[in-house]
Amino acid sequence: MLVAEDDPDVRDLVVFKLEQAGFTVVAVGDGSEALALALAEPPDLALVDVMMPGLSGLDVTRELRRHPATAQVPVIMLTARSQESDVDAGFRTGVDDYVTKPFSPRELVNRVQAVLARAST
Repeated sequence: MLVAEDDPDVRDLVVFKLEQAGFTVVAVGDGSEALALALAEPPDLALVDVMMPGLSGLDVTRELRRHPATAQVPVIMLTARSQESDVDAGFRTGVDDYVTKPFSPRELVNRVQAVLARAST
């Protein structure tokens, strides 16, 4: 699983909770690095922040959807941007779920599990 989040505190919390739930996680702090890693080794799921250095989470998602090797990778957007227009933009870009900050770590793990379950059917 790939986590792209520029805030180290949020990133560490997300990684900790996902690893505690049994997932193997690779975490990065910017969108460009996230995209490079995903294209080199497509993850089972990408969890991306919207506002990051390099590429935004929306840009990362667009690029993932554009490449055949990553077009089907489930993407969850994790962001402080909670306006209806932001959520709409995320889903138009191709995200599978949209989680706003602040978030419940337990709910995030449940959403990751649900998206992965839907993707495997």
